[in-house]
Amino acid sequence: MTDAHDPILSRLQEDRRFAPPEAFRKAARVGSREEYERLYRESLESPETFWARETAELSFRTRWSKTLDWKAPHARWFEGATLNVSESCLDRHLEGDARTKAALIWEAEPEDPQRGAPTRTMTYFELHREVVRFAGALATLGVKAGDRVIIYMGMVPEVAVAMLACARLGAVHSVVFGGFAAEALRDRANDCGAKVIVTQDGAYRRGQVVKMKATVDAAVAHCPTVERVVVYRRLGEAILPIELDPKRDISWERAIAERDPALGREATAVGAEHPLFILYTSGSTGKPKGVLHTSAGYLAGAHVSTKYVFDLRPGDVFWCTADVGWVTGHSYVVYGPLSNGATVLLYEGAPNAPDAGRLWRVAERHGVTVFYTAPTAIRAFMRWGEDWPKKSDLSALRLLGSVGEPINPEAWVWYHTHVGGGRCPVVDTWWQTETGSIMLTTLPGAVESKPGATGLPFFGVEPAIVKTGGAECGPNEGGFLVVKRPWPSMLRTVWGDDERFRRQYFGEIEGVYFTGDGARRDEDGYFWVVGRIDDVLNVAGHRVGTAEIESAVVAHPAVAEAAAVGRPDDLKGQALVVFVTLKLGYAADEAMREAVKEQVARDIGKFARPDDVRFTDALPKTRSGKIMRRLLKEVAAGKAPTGDTSTLEDLTVLAKLRDEE
Repeated sequence: MTDAHDPILSRLQEDRRFAPPEAFRKAARVGSREEYERLYRESLESPETFWARETAELSFRTRWSKTLDWKAPHARWFEGATLNVSESCLDRHLEGDARTKAALIWEAEPEDPQRGAPTRTMTYFELHREVVRFAGALATLGVKAGDRVIIYMGMVPEVAVAMLACARLGAVHSVVFGGFAAEALRDRANDCGAKVIVTQDGAYRRGQVVKMKATVDAAVAHCPTVERVVVYRRLGEAILPIELDPKRDISWERAIAERDPALGREATAVGAEHPLFILYTSGSTGKPKGVLHTSAGYLAGAHVSTKYVFDLRPGDVFWCTADVGWVTGHSYVVYGPLSNGATVLLYEGAPNAPDAGRLWRVAERHGVTVFYTAPTAIRAFMRWGEDWPKKSDLSALRLLGSVGEPINPEAWVWYHTHVGGGRCPVVDTWWQTETGSIMLTTLPGAVESKPGATGLPFFGVEPAIVKTGGAECGPNEGGFLVVKRPWPSMLRTVWGDDERFRRQYFGEIEGVYFTGDGARRDEDGYFWVVGRIDDVLNVAGHRVGTAEIESAVVAHPAVAEAAAVGRPDDLKGQALVVFVTLKLGYAADEAMREAVKEQVARDIGKFARPDDVRFTDALPKTRSGKIMRRLLKEVAAGKAPTGDTSTLEDLTVLAKLRDEE
């Protein structure tokens, strides 16, 4: 951390404002800032009233006797309540019209030019039936409340079935992203002491077959607690033959056929603080960090935020493009939308398979109304060009969202203009794996949007910008983003390491949750996140967030994407290196290099002028779309990239970067 005399600078200025369309505002759940302020104040001053009303539609076996028991750093929400999360997502929708409503619409990656792509639709009745069956199958295999189950699958309907089946039994699921290598899967299974792994034979990715069962086999050889492996056959023997260990492995179909039909039908009632899932996220030590979320509080946060942030309507087709291996997929593909009775779209593959128009054809084909994706993806769309979204009819869209990292203003405006047709509000959102649900946003009908700002606090969230000692910063003064009070969906601990939980999240600044992000709050109360403290660069004695440098670079009309990193410098201590991907039709020459440097100097200040600008066809990213800055730092320093690259989307990108040295 920096000290109190070395603040984080936030100099990037953005003056454009976008008010919600009048028709949208009139129909919105929250239609004015006054209404937002009233609800927000109530959520802080009368949380008992607020959360009782906003969760009244969820299924509780027993209502709570105490809303919050807070003994820092541990929170217990909805004390005395009992529930089963799957009942709020499924059983409660089985009465009335929702029974036959589409819960999941799935589209496979392979797309035939003439016939389109294979699709499946599961109604709420059908999804409930499959969850009951698979819960019975898991119970027959010995899974009971409290047991940990690893789910290592792609974006198929069965991944949601497996998650909800675990919840139905009171088992704790840990979804591991399907791009992780065997070593990463092994470490996570061993850390949580998994009893069962649920996987699939393989998956498609850009037309190629990914052998997922083979990865599980390599991992399980070193996982002594794993007793059984359940295998869903996504591809089949003709495409990907696999071997099943008769003592350990069982096919999904056989597990269901041989289940005890008396098991799984009745959902297991658990206490409010019963663990729902463990989700592993990166840690500075390299050891997997298992973030633990519990049942009632997490469900409340995911449910209420989905309803208000995305202004859900009965006819919406909701598409969050995140993989379920990440928290966004948990909260805004499965638990949040399904608890609200929404229709959720799942797409198996990549956004540019077979070409850069794929996502827009999917959106047109299924009449997507709410679209939620990452800034990295939006910048890729920009690079591919506005002609691709123009080829599809996107008139059904009514709301756009952004998640995962700060979005630069130019990408925000491009998204609003070329995907939303200038008519769709854009909700930027800030939150973390640890927060469980959205913490900062602009409610789409309540207030105007400022491109690049994450907006205002969500209900029940009290954030602040502070200095090292905890004193609050003034308007537009950069500092550390913290949260001053507990909220329902917050993590409860780090699995098996409560001391790490205390130290990392509540040990930096006394009495508050430390997010690890730098930010500022403007004169209107909007929050602007400048990036991770770890990614703040010391440029000529000034600490500047990489997000602002990258935003300045991408403001140049020729630039599609950028990543700023520091490299050691004998004279300055740290030199600024920017990796740049240009839009099609622009030359990567010395004149462009100087233009990019001048862009940063003009928008942020001469002190921030990059020392080096390197052009590249693509940036190294994970399959979730995040830029792997660690690798870029090593390349910038002239070192050979080290460490785990198992989540890298395209290994050839790294090779090309090395070749360009």
